[in-house]
Amino acid sequence: MSKRQSETHIPAVGEGKRGVEGHIGYLLRQAYAVHRSRLEQALQPLGLTLPQFSVLTMLSAYPGIAGADLARLSLLTPQTICVILNNLEKAGFIRRSAHPVHRRAQCIELSSAGLLMLKNCKQRVELVEQILLKGVPAKEEEVVRRWLVQLAMTDAMPMSEPR
Repeated sequence: MSKRQSETHIPAVGEGKRGVEGHIGYLLRQAYAVHRSRLEQALQPLGLTLPQFSVLTMLSAYPGIAGADLARLSLLTPQTICVILNNLEKAGFIRRSAHPVHRRAQCIELSSAGLLMLKNCKQRVELVEQILLKGVPAKEEEVVRRWLVQLAMTDAMPMSEPR
């Protein structure tokens, strides 16, 4: 490596390819990395990880859900969900029971301790999201939300030729 290469200026966030000139996918990843770090810092004092928070959130929204469906909703692998559920159960945040129809499946729901933990987590996460959306007018937030959902929905659509 030449001296010139080792002295290459790495642009700050917002500069060069890390700014509006960058690829949209990179910019999404860059923004997510900052947001994830903030969320992890907010949840850390409560002793919960971001994936654990995601699982608690989905269990609150869809009580009694099976583990495989929970993995899909939480954007995690079934193996990761298994570890997370074991840890949440040991902490007393969830209860498991036999599925009324499918013998091998389990229904999973939040315990009262899990509901309280989720409430505390949501307060912290809401503050992080307020920072994320600071200065974004409500109409623009709505456009961004629709765009993000549309991006996620395109996963099921076939790729088309470039424009």
